[in-house]
Amino acid sequence: MSKILFISSEAFPLSKTGGLGDVAGSLPNALLKQQQDVRLVIPAYRGTLEKLKQYTRIAQTRYYGLDVSIMESRLPGTKLSIWLVSCPSLFDRQGGPYNDEYGNGWKDNALRFAVFCHAAVDLAMDTFKNGWQPELIHCNDWQTGLVPALLSLRKNAPPSVFTIHNLAYQGIFDQQTFSDLHLPQELWHIDGVEFYDQFSFIKGGLSYATKINTVSPTYAKEICTSEHGYGLDGLLTHRQQDLSGIINGIDTKHWNPGTDEYLIEKYNARSLNKKSVNKTVLQEELGLDIDAQIPLIGMVSRLVEQKGLEIILQSLPELNKLALQIVILGTGDTHFEIQLAEWASEHPSMIKVIIGYDEALAHRIEAACDIYMMPSRFEPCGLNQLYSLRYGSLPVVTAVGGLVDTVRDAEYDKSHDIINMNGFIMPSHDATGLISTIKRALSNYAEKKSWRQLQKNAMSDDHSWLNSAEQYIKLYQSALQK
Repeated sequence: MSKILFISSEAFPLSKTGGLGDVAGSLPNALLKQQQDVRLVIPAYRGTLEKLKQYTRIAQTRYYGLDVSIMESRLPGTKLSIWLVSCPSLFDRQGGPYNDEYGNGWKDNALRFAVFCHAAVDLAMDTFKNGWQPELIHCNDWQTGLVPALLSLRKNAPPSVFTIHNLAYQGIFDQQTFSDLHLPQELWHIDGVEFYDQFSFIKGGLSYATKINTVSPTYAKEICTSEHGYGLDGLLTHRQQDLSGIINGIDTKHWNPGTDEYLIEKYNARSLNKKSVNKTVLQEELGLDIDAQIPLIGMVSRLVEQKGLEIILQSLPELNKLALQIVILGTGDTHFEIQLAEWASEHPSMIKVIIGYDEALAHRIEAACDIYMMPSRFEPCGLNQLYSLRYGSLPVVTAVGGLVDTVRDAEYDKSHDIINMNGFIMPSHDATGLISTIKRALSNYAEKKSWRQLQKNAMSDDHSWLNSAEQYIKLYQSALQK
C-alpha cells in the first residue's frame, strides 16, 4: 500500500469541464479499491461545497495575504477522502473553474492556481499536522504544475508523477507574474519554469516531476514531435526515459448499455438485436425517417477544429449521396455551429444537429448509432470512442493518440476471421480519408454476420478504471524506486 496525494483542478461530480474531471473523479477511487491510501485535493469552487452533504475545516492559513481554509469531506458516492482548498475571493465566483460566464479566462488564474499549489505543497509536507503524509504526489495538468517545482526545493519531499491530459493548455503568463507571486528565483531558468521569457506553469511539472505520463502511449510519442509538442517537444524528448502513456478508463457503471437509465431498450453483447430499438426511438424523437436498417452515424463532441469539424463539413456533400443518417450533438465555435445548423436545415432527412449538451441524449445517441464519427486532428486519449465501443457502436477515427491505441481497424480479407477488430481507422486526416473510411464501414455494415462480430469484439474490451489503476500503481512504484 502507498500513500498517494492526488491533486487536480477539477473532479466529477463536484466540478468538471472535460476529461480531467472524469479522471480525477474516477482514478483515485479505483486506486482506493486497489488498497492504496489516497487523498484527493481540489479547489472549492462555487457550488462545490453545496454539493457535499457535510465537510469539516481541518486547517486555516494565508497565502498572498488571502485567507485559505482546508476542508475535509468524501467524494459523493465513494469512500474517498477529499481535501478542498477554500479561498472565497478566488474560487467562490460565478462562472467556471477557469473562465468567467462569458468564456473568458479569469485574469487572476495565475494567482488562483498558485494559491492552490501552495496549499497542495503544505498538505504534501503535512505542514498542517493532520497526521497523514503522502509517499507520492500525483499532479494533473498545468494548474498543478507548480507543485513538483516547489517540492524540489523542500528537504525530504515525496516523489511526484505529473500527468499531461492535453499539452495544448500550458498555463503561460508573463515574467512579471512570476515576480508578483514571489516564487523562488531558483525556479526561473531555462530548465525550470521559464519558457521563452515567459512563466510556464506546466514546465514546473515537466521539469521537476519524478515521472511524467500522459493519457495514451501514442500521445506520449506524439508530444515529443514539433507537430504536437507545442514548443515543449525538446524538454519531453530529453525526459523520454521518464515519460509514458496510460489509457484512461471510463465509468463502466454510468456507461453500460445493459443498465443505462437513459435508454428505452437496454441491451448487451448477447442481446444486440435490441440495440436497433434505440435507433428507431431516436429517429422518431429527432424527426428523422424511421428505418431500423439505414446506417446511423453519431457524434457527441465539442464543435472545434481539434475534433475534425472542418473535414466533416467538407465531407457532407459526398456523404449526402449515400444511404445514411447523421446525428450530431455538441457546442463549440460559432462558425461550426452555424454551418452544421444550415446543413441540417437544408437536408432534414439526412442530418440532425443539436447545439448544446444533454447527458441523457448523449447516452441515447451512443446506443442508437451504428457508426460513431471521431475524426480528431489530435486526441490525447478520447473518451467517446471508448463509450462507443462499450455500446457496440463502431468508431471511425483518425490514427492519432488514444484513438489508434484503442481502435483496431477492420481491414480484412473476407476469407479470414475478423479476430479482434473493433472499428475503422482513417488513412489520412482529410475529407477523402473520412469519406473512404465511412464507405468502408458501410460496406461492412451490409455484411450483418461480420458486423455483429465486430460489435461483440468492441463490447468485450476492458476499459474499466480497474485496468488503468493497476498500470498507475506500477508507475507509482517506479517513481518511488527512483
